[in-house]
Amino acid sequence: MSNRKLNVFLPLLFAVVLALGMFLGHKMPGSNNGGATVFFAKPNKGPLQEVMDLIKAKYVDSLNTDDLQQEAIDGLLSHLDPHSIYIPPSELQRVNEDMEGNFEGIGVEFNITADTVNVVSVLSGGPSETAGVQTGDKILKVNDSLVAGNNITPDRIRKLLRGPAGSLVNTEILRQQKKIQVPIKRGVIPLYSVDASYMAAPGVGYIKISKFSATTYDEFMKAIRGLDKQGMKKLIIDLRQNPGGYLDAATRIADELLGDDKLIVYTKGKDFPRTDYKTKRPGMFEKGSLAVLTDEGSASASEILSGAIQDWDRGTVIGRRTFGKGLVQEQYDLDNGGALRLTVARYYIPSGRSIQKPYGKGHDDYDEDIAERYHHGELVNKDSIKITDTVVYKTAAGRTVYGGGGITPDIFIPFDTSRFTPTLTAIYTRNTFSNFAYQYYTSHRDAFKSYKNAEDFIKSYQPGADLFNEFREYAKKDSVPGMDHLTPRDEKEIHQRLKAMLARQLYRTEGFYEAINADDPMVKKALEVVEKEKD
Repeated sequence: MSNRKLNVFLPLLFAVVLALGMFLGHKMPGSNNGGATVFFAKPNKGPLQEVMDLIKAKYVDSLNTDDLQQEAIDGLLSHLDPHSIYIPPSELQRVNEDMEGNFEGIGVEFNITADTVNVVSVLSGGPSETAGVQTGDKILKVNDSLVAGNNITPDRIRKLLRGPAGSLVNTEILRQQKKIQVPIKRGVIPLYSVDASYMAAPGVGYIKISKFSATTYDEFMKAIRGLDKQGMKKLIIDLRQNPGGYLDAATRIADELLGDDKLIVYTKGKDFPRTDYKTKRPGMFEKGSLAVLTDEGSASASEILSGAIQDWDRGTVIGRRTFGKGLVQEQYDLDNGGALRLTVARYYIPSGRSIQKPYGKGHDDYDEDIAERYHHGELVNKDSIKITDTVVYKTAAGRTVYGGGGITPDIFIPFDTSRFTPTLTAIYTRNTFSNFAYQYYTSHRDAFKSYKNAEDFIKSYQPGADLFNEFREYAKKDSVPGMDHLTPRDEKEIHQRLKAMLARQLYRTEGFYEAINADDPMVKKALEVVEKEKD
């Protein structure tokens, strides 16, 4: 059609469309009662949003509506399970960094004592080491912000020190009573989840996993390859106080320990069809004695890994009943910059057990569960474990295992209540061990230079009377009661912990666990179990 003919027909076409629209509008529901047609229907906000809008527009006083919205969301979620949570915008970056396994900053560990920021350790190969920062330095200024004084907090320091990789942060540092200016170029700082890996005995490797993040599998593989080169034939995996994390990290590690085509876990929910997670490839440690350490702080992904190993009779679970978190969350980003973690399914391990403990009595009852276990006697006596699920579950070899929440260990190790005398409790709550170890190390630095590595330090170093007496006086000044009336058990604990904290000061978490595990009853039992078993 030519442009001239189009110009003639266009007005006619518009007129027909207009007439048709008026006719249809007249016939639509609501056209005779002043209501809007369905084409322009007002979206139904729901009473919650309507109330919030009215409060914003009409309420007599000014209000922080962000706080109101958070309370409303928390109130709504309180009627769901305990693990469906709202993450406000201010917390989302920190939560995501923890799970992603890295953040952007300068690479130091610090503590705050006497209103002063002390550099406790410097990440090897990190931005601060490159810039010349040393353990024992005191940070006085970050850019133009003074960071010494009564108002300083760990959160404020972290916000000042962290920033985009490649950006510059100017610090003023006090070193041996001399102020120096140290510019530091920020970088990507790893947040390690494998805290330690070492040979606990000839042929026996030990790996401590503190959480399951995006980098955990790669860290685990690096650790297991290193132990393999040292002649590892048997393995202890420590999952105590591991709160879980990414399912993928747990299933990939399980794939390294279990044979081919074995079910690790499956998920299922009301609107979430069953999904099976199975082993897919030959693993690094499918044969060889295996022990897994758990306690009441082992949750979620920790329970999936230990439960799969128990259900397939692949290894021995040693310790105490795990937390009992068997709910699957999906994270949804919200328009305000926050996020909603909503439970969409449950985890079931190969025997068919649901890991999740009951939560029908409300969040407060659920939150008090661990304390209730202590008062009920479960942490010190296996016979006090409450089995709430009456269904009988069997492992691959036909052994009976228990549902009703968490993984009940094959070998029970009680919680040592004798460790928490009033004196020791005061030392732990005041962080006295850590603060003293930092001060002692920085003032006796040369005395530790002769040790080649953590293993050498553990074998050779013994805290002497001078160290103990110096700690006693330090603890007294820290208002710790009873330091002049210590029991032999208290003195033994103090010696062990001082050595472990000095090992941490020298070799970070690797040194700490190698030192503290030397007298750990759960590790000792695991060594006894795996060494008895044939390769």
